[in-house]
Amino acid sequence: MRTPFRTRVAGLALAALAQLAAAAGPDLPKQVADAERAFAKTMADRDFTAFQAFLADEAIFFSGERANRGKAAVAQAWKGLYDGKAAPFSWEPEHVEVLDSGKLAHSSGPVRDPSGKIVGRFNSIWRLEAPGTWRVVFDKGCDVCQQCAEKPQA
Repeated sequence: MRTPFRTRVAGLALAALAQLAAAAGPDLPKQVADAERAFAKTMADRDFTAFQAFLADEAIFFSGERANRGKAAVAQAWKGLYDGKAAPFSWEPEHVEVLDSGKLAHSSGPVRDPSGKIVGRFNSIWRLEAPGTWRVVFDKGCDVCQQCAEKPQA
C-alpha cells in the first residue's frame, strides 16, 4: 500500500515541529536568565571588557528617546558607567520569555540603586548567536513609578 503524498508531508512537518520544540526546551529561559545575571555581574565586577562580550554587533541600547546603534556606540555610551570602584546600579532578571524557535528572548526586571532601592525596570531582547551563546540586541530601561516599585510587574 502506498502512503499518500500529503500524509508523508504532514508526517515530516510534525517531525520537524517536534525537533524544534525539543530544541527550544524548558532550559532556554534558564540560559537567558543566567546570561542576564552574568551580564549584570559585569557591572558589579566593574569589568567593562566582559560587558562588551555580551553585546551583539548590531545591538541597540536606548538612552531616553535616543538610540545608541551598534556594539561600538553602546560600549562608548556605557564606558563611563564602569569607571569608579562602586557600581552606580544593578539589575536582575525577573521574567524571561523565549520564542518557540529558541532564537530570541525577552528578559525584564528591576534596576536598583547602590542602596538596593528599585529605581527603574529594564527590558532586553537576547538573540541566540551560537549554541549556548546569547547576546543582547536591544535594551531599554525606564524609571519606575511608585506603584511598580512596591509591586513587581507581571
